[in-house]
Amino acid sequence: MTIQLNAVTKQVGAVTHIKPTTLTLKAGHFNVLLGETGAGKTSLIKLMAGLDPAASGTITFDGQDVTRLSPQKRNISLVHQFFVNYPHMTVFDNIASPLKIAGMAKSEIAGRVEEAAKLLQLTPMLHRRPQELSGGQQQRTALARAIAKESRAVFLDEPLANLDYKLREELRDQLPDILAGRGAVVVYATSEPEEALLLGGTTALMHDGAVAQFGPTAEIYRNPQNLTAARVFSDPPINVSQIEKRGTTAHLGAITWQLTGDAATLSDGTYTVAIHPNNILPYRSDTATVPLRGQVQVTELTGSESSAHFDVGGINWVSLAQGVHPYEIGEMHQFFMDPSRCRYFAADGALVA
Repeated sequence: MTIQLNAVTKQVGAVTHIKPTTLTLKAGHFNVLLGETGAGKTSLIKLMAGLDPAASGTITFDGQDVTRLSPQKRNISLVHQFFVNYPHMTVFDNIASPLKIAGMAKSEIAGRVEEAAKLLQLTPMLHRRPQELSGGQQQRTALARAIAKESRAVFLDEPLANLDYKLREELRDQLPDILAGRGAVVVYATSEPEEALLLGGTTALMHDGAVAQFGPTAEIYRNPQNLTAARVFSDPPINVSQIEKRGTTAHLGAITWQLTGDAATLSDGTYTVAIHPNNILPYRSDTATVPLRGQVQVTELTGSESSAHFDVGGINWVSLAQGVHPYEIGEMHQFFMDPSRCRYFAADGALVA
């Protein structure tokens, strides 16, 4: 199964919500839409699902033009971040509802519901109603409904956003196995770069209604092809600053480092450097050797990682390091950057080295 978008756009009045977008999404892995709120993820899902009309372009499912077809005729499933279940129905009937509408035989319905319930650990809850379930169990019910339907495409629009941390981690780990091998195209929208990396597969980085970059998730993270993609795929925010290249040396104010590889062969001039926070450490290492001394503005401890926002000559930088590091707001602290992890962009935002 393959979904092909060919120069698809979406208009609401005079406002363009989706700019001309061409994508090929395949079964066999997660297809992630990654972008901040308002980037166009939900709009693109609604176009593929048939909930909103395309202003131009075409959408095909396995070569069949479905651009003007209703969601029912496209045979899709959609799971939102909100627990969309029928409160007057049992869990069994919630899962079975699309199968009953399709006129499926009772014996086949029972088999599909039981299989989906087993996958999502809902078997003991089949006779309960949604209000008797926890938030995680309610979302499992919505996912089970999508699985039981055996759709050609499954769209997951930030499905874990309203769950607590532990449940999110648990379901995120299980989803690839639950949906693997079912032959459907799985499209998963998220605003969290870490979630995209954990899910793997392919990722479309979305910004302002357009796809900034599309390809294997890990490859995009390591090698963003433009500055917009680099910004979208970073949490905490990627460090960005202008530098002057003279000879084989990069100059960031009084801070300098030697350029190597393709960066060393660039013409002299002004470029934008970008580097992920995890490549700026609060200590010197074999690779993090360029000193950045700055005043600590904000600190945060998340699990086993420490982050610090610090000011260097009026520019905000972010460090993200493993372990617990004692920072004091307002103190001057020495950090070290790994120059081999820097990416360099031209004035138009294109990657040059």
